[in-house]
Amino acid sequence: MNTTLEKLQKAVELTIEAGYQLNKEAFDFLSMIAATEDPVEVISKALKKIDSFKNKPFFIERSFLEEFVKKPETSKEAFPQPSAELAEPFTSIHLEQAKQILEGRKAFHAYAKEIETDIKIIDDPGGKLSSSGTMEDYLEYFRDRFKRIERLLRQRIDVKGAASIIDALKAPPNTKLKIIGMVTERREAKQKILLTIEDLQASATVLVPQNAPSDLLDKARMLLLDQVICLSVAKTRGNLLIAEDIILPDIAPRVQNRAPFPIYAVLTSDLHVGSAKFQREPFNRFVLWLNGKYGNEEMREIASHVKYVLIAGDVVDGIGVYPNQVKELAVKDIYEQYRLAAKLVEQIPDYIEVIIIPGNHDAPRKALPQPPISDAFLEPFQESRKVYSVGNPCTISIHNVDVLLYHGRSLDDVVSTVPGIDYTHPEKAMTLLLQSRHLAPVYGGKNPLSPEARDHLVIERVPDIFHAGHIHTLGYTNYRGVLIVNSGCWQEQTSYMRRLGLTPMASLAPVVNLQTFEVKVLSFA
Repeated sequence: MNTTLEKLQKAVELTIEAGYQLNKEAFDFLSMIAATEDPVEVISKALKKIDSFKNKPFFIERSFLEEFVKKPETSKEAFPQPSAELAEPFTSIHLEQAKQILEGRKAFHAYAKEIETDIKIIDDPGGKLSSSGTMEDYLEYFRDRFKRIERLLRQRIDVKGAASIIDALKAPPNTKLKIIGMVTERREAKQKILLTIEDLQASATVLVPQNAPSDLLDKARMLLLDQVICLSVAKTRGNLLIAEDIILPDIAPRVQNRAPFPIYAVLTSDLHVGSAKFQREPFNRFVLWLNGKYGNEEMREIASHVKYVLIAGDVVDGIGVYPNQVKELAVKDIYEQYRLAAKLVEQIPDYIEVIIIPGNHDAPRKALPQPPISDAFLEPFQESRKVYSVGNPCTISIHNVDVLLYHGRSLDDVVSTVPGIDYTHPEKAMTLLLQSRHLAPVYGGKNPLSPEARDHLVIERVPDIFHAGHIHTLGYTNYRGVLIVNSGCWQEQTSYMRRLGLTPMASLAPVVNLQTFEVKVLSFA
């Protein structure tokens, strides 16, 4: 690497190590003057002056750097396309991190810049909210859920002939039949499990006996309250039904829709800008990477194909979201949190489309479905660049690939109630939601639900990619042709996470090739 590039890189490293970030104009200015001025000296002087400030800036701007340069009018032709080649290896979550390397000789060519944007909003319930919160609204909400998931169940060959609960209770003893119902209670005692299920007309008690096959007992233990399921049962002489099998709505194996060319999407979430635990230095490296100015040759090749950044909620840390949160806030004004987030996002190249849904830390209401983050908060984003703000959940199509975006707060309910599922493997909890064909089956748990006339959380349209966050740990799998990705976070462990025993997997960015569905996980730690 030539001396000029080395000095430019060193200047960026000094800035990050000091806990600051260069905005785009400041970096371009450093690049422009690097042929005639020493960028390391300029940054060193700037950092020394910042140390004397009482209120230190989050970003270093061009106008501030100009104070320390004698000849700011240096021709751009003197150094047309410099790159800050900070080294970071390409890595996978399963591989050891290699040593940092420095590369910078090869010019960055953005393949994705030549590809026309192709985004379609398939379903965004955030603009269809109408609930008034009456008792009738709640009844209509659960009726709608039952009817639509019952319809999905009856599409299965092994469920088509299912009877109603009333017909099952009227059947002669020892009759074997199938019923569809919503689980309203589950009790376990002495290795047997009692389920209360109901449909639109009646309810019944179903026993999973202690001598049942182990796989049936396991299925019963994994059931969630308010889940709509099919049960194979045998009628007893009374009104008790004995379970012989449990069938979830599930999804059929499928062939994924694929993009016609190698275009990539970065799946990320949980920035938590405004938190004192926000990892701004790694995120700055992430943004530099998207600009082709960070990483080794393989990482830069991946960056050149990135056309979309999908952010699955918790853009900011919010205010008063968890007990004593204020003690861990670097910014205590939510409008300022969004302004800082906008400054970060505006550094992403304009040809890369940014799509944002809200999370439980964001400004919209907490109950699902959430409307998009309002213009009042996103105005700083829209001033600097276009971003797509949609609701939570939302289904979009990018280059023919259907992506279900969901923040994922209901995963807390799955983790807390289902044996064998924990925070270290969020993809397992997400798989169970797919099998249930519902994003938040449990009502009254950790995740508030709004009683809309239509249950927008039913997964009727099976996506090609199911992307969520919230859990702060990264995990991915392919289930029956659906790529499931939980994308980790950009926040260090908070005191609240520590109490939950949750160790975040921060500063990782999963990147999906929309043509092959190959997943690469890059580390910016």
